[in-house]
Amino acid sequence: MDKNKKLQKQRIRRRHHNRNKLRGDADRPRLCVNRSLKHFSCQLVDDMTGKTLASASTLDKTVRGDIGYGGNAEAAAKIGKIIAEKATAAGIKMAKLDRGHNRYHGRLQAFADAAREAGLQF
Repeated sequence: MDKNKKLQKQRIRRRHHNRNKLRGDADRPRLCVNRSLKHFSCQLVDDMTGKTLASASTLDKTVRGDIGYGGNAEAAAKIGKIIAEKATAAGIKMAKLDRGHNRYHGRLQAFADAAREAGLQF
């Protein structure tokens, strides 16, 4: 089997295992994180109704000027702070962190730490 195919299958399996444990509701929505090479994005999802409650990304026009490059830990930390502010404005204090297939280090850890400092609890 091709090495890239094997890695992709592992990522998909890891993502499904992680998401099966996490189901977001109105009290504690799921904070879904998407990480690419150049950008970082996240959204608060209520899985019961299937709606996105708040979202933030390095692609947003309001954020793009402040962040030079969106693929580093500094940009992820700024996005964590922004999503925590949007969550508190929407009345959300607690969320479940859905890291997908990503390991909890680097950009993801910087994002989570900044969101915790801004008042969001996991």
